[in-house]
Amino acid sequence: MGHTITLEVNGKSVTREVEPQTTLSEFIRESLRLTGTHIGCDTSQCGACTVHVDGRAVKSCNMLAVQAAGRAVTTIEGLAAVDGTLHPMQAAFKACHGLQCGFCTPGMVMSAVDLVKHHGCHSEAQVREALEGNICRCTGYHNIVKAVQQGAAAMTSAA
Repeated sequence: MGHTITLEVNGKSVTREVEPQTTLSEFIRESLRLTGTHIGCDTSQCGACTVHVDGRAVKSCNMLAVQAAGRAVTTIEGLAAVDGTLHPMQAAFKACHGLQCGFCTPGMVMSAVDLVKHHGCHSEAQVREALEGNICRCTGYHNIVKAVQQGAAAMTSAA
């Protein structure tokens, strides 16, 4: 038996019927076809599925779609400006080569934006600690940390 939910995704109202056990990550990818949100572990260990719900980073594989009803969800696709201009954190990941295969990148970017918005710009050690819930299997995290710090500086100067 499905439930009809309405939520805001990337600034647009969306109404869909979902099964009670559908995770938010499945809903985003399969129902809305927003495939930037990746599913890596389905146990909230890797962070590849991180999105913002009401402005806070959430691992969407660990939240049911019905729990997002009435809330505002932002995915990696919703960070860039309407004209395609990259969000400062996305631009920093590109400029600093903060990715290799790219699988973890959307979750890293979403977590980094949350970090900067809610905790400000941090030292390398603080950035590394804040991103512990996001696993990258390709890099040594050096360029990711550099990207977060550059993105934080750009976000701070743009505010």
